[in-house]
Amino acid sequence: MNRPDLDPAEFRQLLGRFTTGVTVITMHLPDGRPAGMTANSLSSVSLRPPLVSVCIDHGAELYASLLAAPGFVINILEASQESLSRRFAAKHLDRFGGVGYHTSPGGHPVLDGVLAWIECAPHATFPAGDHTLVVGQVLNGGTTDGAPLVYFRGGYTGLTRG
Repeated sequence: MNRPDLDPAEFRQLLGRFTTGVTVITMHLPDGRPAGMTANSLSSVSLRPPLVSVCIDHGAELYASLLAAPGFVINILEASQESLSRRFAAKHLDRFGGVGYHTSPGGHPVLDGVLAWIECAPHATFPAGDHTLVVGQVLNGGTTDGAPLVYFRGGYTGLTRG
């Protein structure tokens, strides 16, 4: 049965009520420069093997680079890193300029001060409307203590425990 598409603005309102964490996906470009983009669609997929997924808009500046990368890191941002989220979401010639980072065991950029980082090898991709679902196999990772940066109803907010 063919149904009309839900209005995109209404869809955004509906999903805006779902609180998400905020991540920056980092990788190296073919010329060796670090690159990254903000994403909030991280999901656990499988324990054996350990798999995660992110959804990338076909129009994203780094779409082709991520799909071609031999690996990538998902950086889970800490509550104080809203400026990093905004920086990696904006169009910058050099998003890494002045941003502290180190290298993962697999050689990919890991942002300094993140709540957690997840190093992935490409596992599978699936077309999904105007996005591609990218599944990565988790190879390494690390965590620190702190509170997450979260996104709710179109804005950043904190998370408190009651």
